[in-house]
Amino acid sequence: MKAIILAAGQGTRLRPVTLTMPKPLVPVANQPLIAFAIDMLKSAGLTEVGVIVNTLESPIVTVLGDGKAFGVNITYLIQSEQRGLAHACGLAKDFVGDEPFAMLLGDNIFQDKMTQMLLDFPGSDSEASIALGEVADPTRFGIAQVEGHKVMGVVEKPKNPPSNLAISGVYLFRKSIFDAIANIKPSWRNEYEITDAIQYLISTGKTVSHYTISGWWIDAGKPDAIIRANELVMGDMPYTPPLEGESIVNSQVSARVVLGEGAQVINSVIRGPVVIGAGVTIRDSYVGPYTAIGDRVVLERSEIEASIVMKDCVIRGIIGRIDSSLIADGSTVETSNMTVPVVHRFILAENSYVQL
Repeated sequence: MKAIILAAGQGTRLRPVTLTMPKPLVPVANQPLIAFAIDMLKSAGLTEVGVIVNTLESPIVTVLGDGKAFGVNITYLIQSEQRGLAHACGLAKDFVGDEPFAMLLGDNIFQDKMTQMLLDFPGSDSEASIALGEVADPTRFGIAQVEGHKVMGVVEKPKNPPSNLAISGVYLFRKSIFDAIANIKPSWRNEYEITDAIQYLISTGKTVSHYTISGWWIDAGKPDAIIRANELVMGDMPYTPPLEGESIVNSQVSARVVLGEGAQVINSVIRGPVVIGAGVTIRDSYVGPYTAIGDRVVLERSEIEASIVMKDCVIRGIIGRIDSSLIADGSTVETSNMTVPVVHRFILAENSYVQL
């Protein structure tokens, strides 16, 4: 069984970070979002992956390459005009051929790997299967109406939801989905909705089954959701003992801290779970739980907690603690002589410069 990952969107809800970085490359625990989708597929033995991008010039192509570094073989498919999930799915017709296939969104993260769902589908009698997750506000999602193991109907963002089971962004299809896509019309958004294609299958008598996911899942489309996803992923980090060694000088580094190659911690306190990239220098600082620090970051005379700092950033002399922040590649945050609040929060695009 092959798989496709949709990664051609513009990421408007995550601006300004996505003005210069595609959303699937935004890091969570120092791994790009799309790597979590790849890992899910690989866990079920799905290694032939089509990644749908808006252009072959996308940084996604540069980062993922042929996929071998991630343990898969990647083929790139182009969706130059974003016309909905069903439109993107239709572009994969030649890639998947007559085989059943999986379709994942490139910006969702799941605690549940759904391995059994992926393994069981090819031998099932279902034409499609969708992963569903319980949500508190079903009016914000595509929602399924189910009876037993069957999906009886799906509706996008209903005013009167038939259930609280949201379509979570993992779909399994057979080739019949392409006929369904050919028979639907654009929605009011002028997009071809995958929910309409699934409803077409149901309306024409095809069996659509479902899998109810366990554990947490995050649609990491906004800064707060990215930070929350980072916290959840890092919360699942296995125990590792407190670190010692030449790279840790006059410092306290707790359990569940990952230290990249060439990173140094000097006169500082690190309380895990924390992930620190390669070539990082942390001096006279405090790094609190659920913080991910990218490669080659310099952190001096500052405190930070529950935040994501991407690669090549400089944070120096910040008064008060940086909390729940998302700081993109190449940003510089440092103090001047101005009076500043005790707590700071930043959502910064690449190569930003903030002086406080």
